[in-house]
Amino acid sequence: MKFPVAVSLSLVLLAASARGENATAGKGHPFVCTDYSAGKVFIVNADGKAEWEYAAPSCNDLWVLPNGNFLFNTGHGVKEVTREKKVVFEYQSKSEIYACQRLANGNTFVGECNAGRLLEIAPDGKIVKEVRLLPEGKDGGHPYIRNARRLDNGHFLVAHYGVQVVREYDADGKLVREIPAAGGPHSAARLANGNTIISCADRPGGARVFEVDPAGKTVWEVSNADLKDIGIGLTFIAGFQRLPNGNTVMCNWLGHGKFGKAPHIIEVTPDKKIVWTFSDHQTMRTISSIQLLDVPGDVTKGEIIH
Repeated sequence: MKFPVAVSLSLVLLAASARGENATAGKGHPFVCTDYSAGKVFIVNADGKAEWEYAAPSCNDLWVLPNGNFLFNTGHGVKEVTREKKVVFEYQSKSEIYACQRLANGNTFVGECNAGRLLEIAPDGKIVKEVRLLPEGKDGGHPYIRNARRLDNGHFLVAHYGVQVVREYDADGKLVREIPAAGGPHSAARLANGNTIISCADRPGGARVFEVDPAGKTVWEVSNADLKDIGIGLTFIAGFQRLPNGNTVMCNWLGHGKFGKAPHIIEVTPDKKIVWTFSDHQTMRTISSIQLLDVPGDVTKGEIIH
């Protein structure tokens, strides 16, 4: 008897879980990822083996730069690190930081969570632009901002996890759009067609990825309701990557009591078929951000959507 691809993947995972093993099912990708709870960045090959790691406390955002270096947050800072583990850029803050991005001009965008500041930082560490979303001295708290992106038009897309909305601000910090995101948005990105893709956490209505058009209409969504017959559960969707073929790779964050209970990474097609899952519960705990290494593109030019 032939099983559908998604069901076959599910059977592989369930059998491996019963034996207490890790499981990778489907055509794998080499990738780099962050592990928030373990405080590490990993390079993983297409066979699912971790080949490189670097300490990064509370790491939640990650980019592979055109020069091959990695840019990622470190709890209260941001680092650029070579594959030889040399730090070539660093910014430190009193505020928690969960968002960073290398811009086309060579500067680095940083989203400060508690402080509610959106910063552009030159290679020498100087702040060249500051946008305040909160009054100076006000602390937005741990849930205020998760991921954030500077858009090509100079606007900012910010996932306000605590109040369960994604907000778009203009270059001066004026609110121009608000997208409700029940469950608590973790990450948001703007697609080339003008749509916005958003991942949500584990509050009621969350554990999903959805895409809205410029009018706010949901045009695509994947949640546990779509996967209930497969046996693979979404727990808290943190980072993601939308691929050129339309597939979406999701980081299934396993915190809040879910360690080891589901795959770390799930790739779904536009019609919601699962084509790849990755689990390594011995090496990793909570994967929170990913970039595939077999998908070419210059992140500073918006060619990688994550």
